[in-house]
Amino acid sequence: MVDAPHQNRLTVLLANEQERWHQTVRTLLEPQGVQTISARSGREALHLIESTPVHVAVLDAQMPQLGGMQVIRLMREMHNAPPAILLAGDLTSHLLREALGMHVFSVLSKPVDLNVLLDTLARVLRKHYESRWPQSKQ
Repeated sequence: MVDAPHQNRLTVLLANEQERWHQTVRTLLEPQGVQTISARSGREALHLIESTPVHVAVLDAQMPQLGGMQVIRLMREMHNAPPAILLAGDLTSHLLREALGMHVFSVLSKPVDLNVLLDTLARVLRKHYESRWPQSKQ
C-alpha cells in the first residue's frame, strides 16, 4: 500500500527489489522533507509513475518484469515524465549510450554510495524543482 503524496512535499520513487535498500534511503530522505514511495518491480514502478505525482524516479537497471531502462523508455512516452536516475551493477558503454539517449539524469554504479545518491537526488531536485527544494539552513 502506498500513502498518498503530500501536496507540498517532493516525492521520489525508489524502484529496487531490496526492502532494506528502500528503508535505508527512506531514512535518509524523509528527514529532509522528501517523501518516498517504493516499487519492487519495473511494472510496479511504471504503475506508480502513471498514477502518482512523482518528482524523480530512482530505478534499478535489473528488476523483475521490466528493467530500469525499459521503464524509462515507457516513461518517456508519458506526458510530464519525471527525471530518472538509473542504478546499474554492470556499466557497459551500450547502457551508458542508451541512458544518455533517453536523457537519464544520471547513471550510478552499484553498489551505490549513499552520499553520491543523495547528492545526485539533490542536484536533480534543485534543477527541476528549484522553488520547492528546501533551502539550506545557515
